[in-house]
Amino acid sequence: MKTAEEYAGEPAEGKGLAVLIAARNEADSIGGAIASLKETFPGAAIWVADDASDDGTNDIALAAGAQVVRRGKVHGKGGNMTACAEAMLSAPDLPETVLLCDADLALSAGQLGKLVDAVNAGECDLAVAAFARRVGGGFGIALGFSHWVIKKRCGANTIAPISGQRAMKLDVLRAVLPFAPAYGMETGMTIDAVRAGYRLGEYELKLAHRATGKTLGGFIHRFRQMVDFARVYISRRSKH
Repeated sequence: MKTAEEYAGEPAEGKGLAVLIAARNEADSIGGAIASLKETFPGAAIWVADDASDDGTNDIALAAGAQVVRRGKVHGKGGNMTACAEAMLSAPDLPETVLLCDADLALSAGQLGKLVDAVNAGECDLAVAAFARRVGGGFGIALGFSHWVIKKRCGANTIAPISGQRAMKLDVLRAVLPFAPAYGMETGMTIDAVRAGYRLGEYELKLAHRATGKTLGGFIHRFRQMVDFARVYISRRSKH
């Protein structure tokens, strides 16, 4: 297995791969993210889950050559990514491997080759990216709560419980659909995958994204995340 440094800049095999990008008002970053992913994964099918953006994200994604799944009103990340995944699964040519990522990675999205490499090499069934350097954020309360929810519901001890950058084989994707609503998507996905017997792997990558800081908006965002994590905790309590 290559290190992240060895992998950077080296095109990965894109055949049999679908990339699903979560986007909501990402006009400034979606073009760079798609370009970087195409360079890293030549031949991969690129799908964008556009959660009713009103800043031109849809048009930029289409111009960049992506297939866009868009609905008329905001459904939240989990709901919109579920719709995108279902659309991809109804396409004629199904991939062997699926990569999920967030549009705000912009050009650093090309670093995600290591996740696909890990899954295809059989190192794990669900590969999750941990950011090598934390930028912005609050006091780690939302992150810690998601970690606690996952630990209580499936026993996994995670480093990056809410990372949206994830690679998996098609059978894993089917097992974790539909995604938990809104910001509970990743927390619920990890619980469902581990409960189904799939192996979790976490990989530190040099990624960049638009972080929320210690502002009123940032704290409101993290409060909403925690509400969604609590919903995942409640909804998974009776499953074995």
